[in-house]
Amino acid sequence: MPGILRAAKLSDMLIGINPLLSGELLKMLDEMGHGDELLLVDRNYPAASSGRPVVRLGRVSVTDAAAAILSVFPLDRFVDRPVERMEVDDNPTIVGASQAEVLTVARAAWPDLEFGIVPRLDFYHRAQNACAVVHTLDDRPYGCFILRKGVVTD
Repeated sequence: MPGILRAAKLSDMLIGINPLLSGELLKMLDEMGHGDELLLVDRNYPAASSGRPVVRLGRVSVTDAAAAILSVFPLDRFVDRPVERMEVDDNPTIVGASQAEVLTVARAAWPDLEFGIVPRLDFYHRAQNACAVVHTLDDRPYGCFILRKGVVTD
């Protein structure tokens, strides 16, 4: 119809924006301030019960979601561990496959990065203070992360 624009994702309208980054997600990331925390979680995480706004990415891995988010999201350089992962089976030495992949992605921006490790029940408690939750349908266990936003320096 003349005069009526079709609905489009923001990533369809801009160059260089990862298509996983919807307008809703970009707005949320933009509105976060220095030190604010974002949860990136797998399909089994109880995202709705956290009480925080939830952006659902659908059938995407936490690795791909992390790559998309970190393409526009600066990590906090004023803390030692701006990326934290949920502890696996009460054993901080176990690193799940998705956790190893997300660490590799995060190290592209911060080569010496090491995860902070958050026990599972503490992770749920911390979620109550996060700005938002990005929920994926990644079915690998313990694919849950906290990303702390840094300062935009450009």
